[in-house]
Amino acid sequence: MLLSAPPPLPTTPHGVFVTGTDTGIGKTFISALLTHAWHGTYWKPLQTGLSDEPGDTETITHLTGLPTSHIIPPAYALQASLSPADASVKEGALLTPTALTLPPRTQTPLIIEGAGGLMVPITPDYMMIDLIAQLGLPVILVTRSGLGTLNHTLLSLEALYQRRIPVLGFITNGPDVPQNRSTLERISHTPALCHIPALPHAPTAKDVQQLSNLIPSWQTLTA
Repeated sequence: MLLSAPPPLPTTPHGVFVTGTDTGIGKTFISALLTHAWHGTYWKPLQTGLSDEPGDTETITHLTGLPTSHIIPPAYALQASLSPADASVKEGALLTPTALTLPPRTQTPLIIEGAGGLMVPITPDYMMIDLIAQLGLPVILVTRSGLGTLNHTLLSLEALYQRRIPVLGFITNGPDVPQNRSTLERISHTPALCHIPALPHAPTAKDVQQLSNLIPSWQTLTA
């Protein structure tokens, strides 16, 4: 059985929503590459885990070297390393994701990074994929390159297609496995935008400067 037909892309998107097939899949590093390559504006609406790490907004600021005018603070910042739904309950915070709207149109492409994968609950009855549909930007899906990527990537794409959410493409990261990329492109009818090689260390600003050259230009993707 083939996947559902991918919905058409909007004609003039002013940004993308970066999501992944799982937590820890490399969304933040890929978001840093996109933001640096496009000299874009970064926004992570929902941040959790601040008790264990500085947070993705600070990481993006460090990795890209862009001024704070290119960084939009999170709408919700939570301490616990849990889903937004569970972290908000633990901390007594009220999340109202249905009230989230896109920031005023930026001069550069807007890169929005989600928290976890598509089905991560933001509230008991509102998932990350619901927020993606609400904000209305096309998706870039971050996925691993090796074993397991076919199932995880195709399931994620099918979920997006079922909700008629446009997908700009997917980016693999890790060891280079061209056969997996070509299989995913063939079955999903969605392009592989690029492959980011595995790093032997935690990403650095130098890595972002060098590897952002692998990212297609914003003009190419949206032409």
